[in-house]
Amino acid sequence: MILDKTNEFSDSQVVTATAVSTNVIDLNPSNANPVQDIGAGEPVWFVAQVDASAAAAGAATVVITLESDSDPALATAPTVHYTSAAIPVAQLTAGAEPIKVRLPAGAYKRYLGVRYTVGTGPLTAGAFSTFITKDIQNKRQYKSGYSV
Repeated sequence: MILDKTNEFSDSQVVTATAVSTNVIDLNPSNANPVQDIGAGEPVWFVAQVDASAAAAGAATVVITLESDSDPALATAPTVHYTSAAIPVAQLTAGAEPIKVRLPAGAYKRYLGVRYTVGTGPLTAGAFSTFITKDIQNKRQYKSGYSV
């Protein structure tokens, strides 16, 4: 997988409470069109990976949403384009990729970012990277034990 830094929302961002991604992508710097559909055409992927295992005193969960808004802080009237299920802290181990989905079609506002919503938290540790990419890693392990 080749990662374009301009399509990266978080790079090992530490998340212990609900937060917006460190980086927000400006989809339309000229502001000529208020919305556009970046999910149409050739498929691109939205990926979330865990860089440092999450930990919590209790049974915390994290919901990751891909959102667009007219405000770079995603605070005015965000449109949610993708919402993960509540991911339990036990599944948020280093190296895990809990989200690998094709970017959905729709009306995207100017600024695109990610929101991490911590439920039954807070987390005491955890770092995430989220980004858009053309291709994903989809390596699958198979049992050995056959002769060639």
